This record gives sequence, structure tokens and C-alpha cells, in this order.
Amino acid sequence: ESNCSTASFKTIKMATATEAPESWYLALLGFAEHFRTSSPPKIRLCVHCLKAVFQFKPTQRIEARTHLQLGSVLYQHTKNIELARTHLEKAWFISQQIPQFEDVQFEAASLLSELYCQQNLVDSAKPLLRKAIQISQQTPYWHCRLLFQLAQLHTLEKDLVSACDLLGVGAEYARVVGSEYTRALFLLSKGMLLLMERKLSEVHPLLTLCSTIVENWHGNPIQKESLRVFFLVLQVTHYLDAGQIKSVKPCLKQLQQCIQTISTLHDDEILPSNSADLFHWLPKEHMCVLVYLVTVMHSMQAGYLEKAQKYTDKALMQLEKLKMLDSSPILPTFQVILLEHIIMCRLVTGHKATALQEISQVCQLFHQSSRLFTNHAAQLHTLLGLYCISVNCMDNAEAQFTAALQMTTHQELWTFIVTNLASVYIREGNRQQEVLSLLRLSTNVCLLCSSHCLRAAAFYIRGLFSFFEGRYNEAKRFLRETLKMSNAEDLNRLTACSLVLLGHIFFVLGNHRESSNMVVPAMQLASKIPDMSVQLWSSALLKDLNKSCGNTIDAHEAAQMHQTFSQQLLQDHMAACSLPEHNLIGWTEGLPPVQLQPQNGPTTGLTSLL
Repeated sequence: ESNCSTASFKTIKMATATEAPESWYLALLGFAEHFRTSSPPKIRLCVHCLKAVFQFKPTQRIEARTHLQLGSVLYQHTKNIELARTHLEKAWFISQQIPQFEDVQFEAASLLSELYCQQNLVDSAKPLLRKAIQISQQTPYWHCRLLFQLAQLHTLEKDLVSACDLLGVGAEYARVVGSEYTRALFLLSKGMLLLMERKLSEVHPLLTLCSTIVENWHGNPIQKESLRVFFLVLQVTHYLDAGQIKSVKPCLKQLQQCIQTISTLHDDEILPSNSADLFHWLPKEHMCVLVYLVTVMHSMQAGYLEKAQKYTDKALMQLEKLKMLDSSPILPTFQVILLEHIIMCRLVTGHKATALQEISQVCQLFHQSSRLFTNHAAQLHTLLGLYCISVNCMDNAEAQFTAALQMTTHQELWTFIVTNLASVYIREGNRQQEVLSLLRLSTNVCLLCSSHCLRAAAFYIRGLFSFFEGRYNEAKRFLRETLKMSNAEDLNRLTACSLVLLGHIFFVLGNHRESSNMVVPAMQLASKIPDMSVQLWSSALLKDLNKSCGNTIDAHEAAQMHQTFSQQLLQDHMAACSLPEHNLIGWTEGLPPVQLQPQNGPTTGLTSLL
């Protein structure tokens, strides 16, 4: 095959010596494209054809375009990044000397800056993009695309202020060139970053403006609906970050209806008349997964764990299909976030062994992407800390939460970790000073924290500590505050935990009637979630309550329930502790291990929440 192609090139060179340059160029380009699109691609032959172009001493235009094509092929299909970089640098340099050659010039700049970032040469990428932005103002598509690219670069560097400034510049430029669609994309992207920075006073007017722009824009139906999805995703995640699970329901319903509308629309092949409109936020399939994801987040926080499981299964199935055809880095990110949520669900529903296996999947994804590890290591340590609590490995739980705290500056995650670390110290029983220190710290942070859910959880932890210290009236006061807050936003798990703890307090105080009024609805709610630990706790209390009141039949029934829950938890406990993945509880630094030794058997005892 190689000899054949070499002979072909010689024939072309001889036959075209007296022909117009375009004919030999088109012939070589045709060969190159044929080899590139073969199945499997024949990249070496494609590169060979493109390099042959230089033997004909082509014009500057052809020379620059060929360097761009070579750089692109080498960058995307080979590991020869240095050679790709050389060709792209030549394409960028030559194209700047040629008038009206914007497509090659700016594509070279865009691809070259991407390559620089891959080589950790961010300081080379930034000035390149700035220069390209400066000279592209008469080319709306490229000017907008390069602004988006530089904003993304700043975002990856956590310089959200510079990224927001660039997106603001892009929005104003899009308005000037008459592209309300791309203006909305810039503004929604800026809104997303402002939400990340917790600049809520700036987010609200910006989202109001976006809503007006989206509703008034009449263009491609899919583009319009995708803008609406982007807008609603921001609204929903804003509510979820604030722990407002009840308030978010109307927006979430709109979002789910919107994605159903998009799935029925056919892609319109007609290109927009304004070149600045040649953008899309996400492919339809990615938007579907994203809507599943935010639905899982809502179900998890609200305590609808079976619903969370159903949507996680759908989303992960869709992701597996997409990853076979699509290498977009956003897909593994979606996968990790879905796994993080479903792992929490498993721990609550008493499926620790399954949770461990899913934790192992996250570890494997970390080994495939350093970016994922950097962005999600704190969350993984937090999940391992929660797992350690569930199997009563309190020293390991403390080590995991401590490692997680060192890896995050995210206010809500930090507060969540501190709250759970306080629960570890409370359970250990001899760490009062550490508990008091953490409670003071979390109280100060909660005053700044925008999450209704975390503020309610902080009251619960204070109530739990007061209960263990024997200060029952103080505990009741904190727990009633938790109940008030959790009922306001349908935070079912917090409601169930608060009710059962209040029931326990009333039982200790001898107020059996009031205890029953708390424990019975706690049990009902825990069964609905389902929360295995609260069911175990509630059934133990019901058994003791009925026994104290002389209700022998009810006491026997509660005892049988308690025995059933105990057996289920014990079996799951033994299965989890016997897995090789159980050894992950000892990992506190660096990348997580993927080769794990099997366990000889469980090394920890099963205890109840008490």
C-alpha cells in the first residue's frame, strides 16, 4: 500500500508539472482526506500526502493552510505534539502576513493555544489568544470563539474575575454585531461563573436580563430551547446550592419539560445568517444527561432516594453510549458527579458494599484524568469518611475528613465536611473540646453560608451534641429549629433524623406519649426515603416504648422489625468490610490506589447510630 501511494505521488508530480497549482494541490489534499477518514484512519499516509505539498513550492496561502492541516492532524491523531506545535506556529506566523486569510489565521491561533495549554505553557497561550482577539474584531465568529476560549482558560486557572470580564466584553460585542443569541450565551456563561463565586447580588439582575433576551429571541428552535435549558439549569443549581429543595420544584419541572421539547425537535441544517450565531452550548444528548444529573441532585437532597437511583441508572446508561462515540471531557465529569450522589444514596439505604464498588469506579476515572482528580479528590475523601462512619471506623473517618478539608476552599463542601467531622467526635464521646471548637467554627461559617440545608444540619449537630452531653432542653431547642427549617424546604432526611432524636430525648425523660408522636412519623418517613439507620434506630425505640407502655404485641412487632434491619445491616457490613476496596479507608494522600489486596474478613464491629 505504501509503495502504491509513493508511485501515485511521483505520477502526480510529473503529470502536473505544467498544470495549474490548484490541481496538484487538490489531488494531494484528496488523498490526505481519504487516508484520514479511512476506517481505521491511515494517519501516516495522510501526513505523507500533506508533506508532499511543500515539494511543489506552493504559494503562501497553500503553505500556511497545509501547516495548519498537518498541525491539526498530528495534534489530534498522534503523540507527536512537538511536531504539531512546529507546524501550527508556522501556520500562525505565515497567515499573519496574508491579507483576508482569517479562517486559517484564527484557527491556527485557537488550536495552537489549546496545544500550549496541554503542554502547561499557559503563559504562551494567553498572549497568543489576546493578540488573536485584538485583530479579529472584523470577524464576528472568530472574535466570539476566541473570547470564549480565553475565558475558559482563565476559568481553568480559577481566575474567575478575568473570565467574567472577558464574557462581559463578548456579550457587548455580540449585541453590537446584532447577535442576541450569542449575547445570551456570553451572559449565561458569566452568570454560571458568578454563581461559582457566590456573587448572588450580581447574578439575579443578570439572570433576569437573560430571561428577557431568551424569551424575545426568535431563531432556530433548538438554539432557543438550548438557551432556555442553560438558563433553567443555572436557576435549578442556584436553588440546590442554597438547599432550597421545595422552592426549586417549579424550575426543575420547567427544565424537564424543556428537555422533552428539545428531544422532539429535529436538527436544522440551515446555517444562521449571522456568523456570530454559529455556536451551541451543549449537544442535545449532553443536555439530557445534565437534566438527569440535576434531577438526581434534587432527589438526593430531598430524600427521594429510589427516584435518585432510577435517574442515575438512566444517566449512566446514556453516558456509556455517548462515551463510545464522544471524547468530550464533560462526560467523565458528569459521570463522577453522578457517582458521588449515588454513593451517598447507597450509604443511606444500607448498600455499603455497592457504594465501595462505585467509589472504586471514581478512583479509576481519577487515574484517567488528572483534572478530575484535582477537582474531585476532596469529594472522594468526604465520601470515604461517610463510609467509615457507616462501618464504625471512626479514626479512618477523621483522617478522611481531615484530608478533604485540606483539599477544598469551597464553602459549602467545607461546611458539610466540618459538620460530619463533628458527628465523628460526638460519637467517640471523649472529644468535647474538639466538638466545641468545630461547632464554633461551623456556626461562624454558616452565618456566611447560603445553604439552607447546611444551616439546618448545623442545628441538628448541635442538638446531637447537647443530647450526648445530657442537656436535653437545649437539645430540644436546637432540634425544633432543625425541624422548622427542614419542613420549610422538604428536607426529608433531616426531618426523620430530628424526629427520631427528639423521640429518644422524650423517651429518656419519661414522656412516652410525646416520644411516640415523634418516633412513629420518623419511622414512616425513614421507610419512605428509605434510610436504613433511622429505621433501625426508630424500631429500637418503638420496641422499648411499647414494652414500657405494656403493649406486648406492638413491642414484639417492633422487635421483629429491629431484628430484620439489624440482620440486613450486618450482612451488608460484613460484605463491605470483606471487599478489597475497603482498604481505601487508609488512603489519605496522592492518587488513590487501584490495585488493592483482598480482605481476610471484616475488621470492625457493627454499632447503631447511638
